[in-house]
Amino acid sequence: MLFTRLTDKTASLGAIVSAMGCGMCFPAIASIGSTLGLGFLANFEGVLINTLLPLFAGIALFANLISGVRQRAWLRLALGVAGPLMVLSTLYLFWSADWSTYLFYLGLLFMLGVSIWDFISPTTRECAV
Repeated sequence: MLFTRLTDKTASLGAIVSAMGCGMCFPAIASIGSTLGLGFLANFEGVLINTLLPLFAGIALFANLISGVRQRAWLRLALGVAGPLMVLSTLYLFWSADWSTYLFYLGLLFMLGVSIWDFISPTTRECAV
């Protein structure tokens, strides 16, 4: 259980930092990244967006699936899976759509929100009746 909690948080943070490196794709989050001193990530934009961001989103998706099914926390499972699915669908299905940036930001917010929720109030396994 500790492994999936740490994996989820690491993957969410990695996805957010990866998005901070792409100023052309995601200007709002890239400006936050450069304010935090992460402007040097713009040099690695291709690797961050094409490789690391989908990798971190996939890891978060996998960790949330395992944790949610194991603990039978269905609401947290649905919210935890929604964020990485939004990020991955933006990257692979809806990249050219005008509204895809909003879907991407919403997915990152879901990932961050569920990670904070899990940090503040960890789930316990519910008994099956």
